Amino acid sequence: MHILVTGGAGYIGSHTVVQLLHAGYEVIIVDNFSNSKPESIKRIQELAGKSVTFYEVDLLDTEALEKVFKAHTLEAVIHFAGLKAVGESVSIPIKYYHNNITGTLVLCELMKKYQVKKMVFSSSATVYGMHNVSPLTEDLPLSTTNPYGSTKMMIEQILQDIHVSDPSFSIALLRYFNPIGAHASGRIGEDPNGIPNNLMPYITQVAIGKREKLSIYGNDYNTHDGTGVRDYIHVEDLANGHLKALEKVITSPGIDAYNLGTGKGVSVLDVVHNFEKATGVTIPYTITPRRPGDIATCYADPSKALSALGWKAKKSLEDMCRDSWRWQTNNPNGYDV
Repeated sequence: MHILVTGGAGYIGSHTVVQLLHAGYEVIIVDNFSNSKPESIKRIQELAGKSVTFYEVDLLDTEALEKVFKAHTLEAVIHFAGLKAVGESVSIPIKYYHNNITGTLVLCELMKKYQVKKMVFSSSATVYGMHNVSPLTEDLPLSTTNPYGSTKMMIEQILQDIHVSDPSFSIALLRYFNPIGAHASGRIGEDPNGIPNNLMPYITQVAIGKREKLSIYGNDYNTHDGTGVRDYIHVEDLANGHLKALEKVITSPGIDAYNLGTGKGVSVLDVVHNFEKATGVTIPYTITPRRPGDIATCYADPSKALSALGWKAKKSLEDMCRDSWRWQTNNPNGYDV
C-alpha cells in the first residue's frame, strides 16, 4: 500500500514516515528541502530498517509531481509540505499564499486526475484565532492572525469544497498544537534554519551554548506565572495521530477536523523548569515585551480524536524535554554532520 508523504523529510514528516514504515506501509516521499535536509531521509531508513522512495520535487512543479503519480499506484496522501514560520509569513505573505495554497491545489488536481481520494492534511491550531476560549474544540468558529494561519484555514476550506464536489473523497484535517521532542534514538529531530522560531529548539540551543539566553515574550499574561500557556505535544505522539487518521480515511469517506494536543496547558516557564529538571542544565532567560498577536492561553480539547480515531497523547513533558536534549547533544549542528 503506497502512501505519498509531501514534506516527508521535515520535522513532523520524518517521524511520521518512520512510524508508517514500522506499520508496514510503502512510503514515497516528495520534498524540496526548503525546511529539511537530505540527511534525514538516510536516518529515516536507518531507524526503520527499510528503504523509502524519494523524489526531490516542489509541489509547484506540476510536471515533476505528475511523474510521481504516474510511476506509483497511490492509496493516500499525507500532506505536510508548506512554509511554516509565522513571523516570516507576515513579512512575505505573497510567497506563503503562493507556496502553500497553489502547491496544495496542484496536489489536489493530480489526486483527482489519478483517483487518489484519501488525504491526511497537516493543519494547525492557529486556525482558532485569538478570541476562542480554551480548551479549544473543533466546532469553534475559525479566524487567523497571520498569513501562515490563513493559508491553513483556506486550505481546510478548499478541501471541504473538494469533498462537497466529490463525496468519495476522504480527508482528515489535523489541527496541531505545539510539537516538541524528538525520536528517542536522538537520530531525527527538529533542525530549524537559522534562528529558531519555536520555543524548544531555542532552549536546546541555549543549553548547548549556541545562543546566549532565551527571550520570553511577556510575563504579564493572565496565567499562573504570567507567561504564555500552550499545549505542547511530543512529535512521536503527533506522528502516531497521522497513522490513526490514515486508518480512518482509508476505511471511511467523509471529511472531519481533529485536534492533536494533550489537552493540558503548560507555560513557557513550566517548559524551561521542566527542561532544567530533566537535563540538569540551567537555561538563562530574559523577559522581553509581548509579541503582537500572541494570546495568553491556547490548549486543545482532544476528546474527538480519542473517540473518532482512538488516539491519545501518551508522552510527558519530561519525555519531550529529555528527547529534545538528546537530539541536540547528539546533533549540535542538526543534520549538518
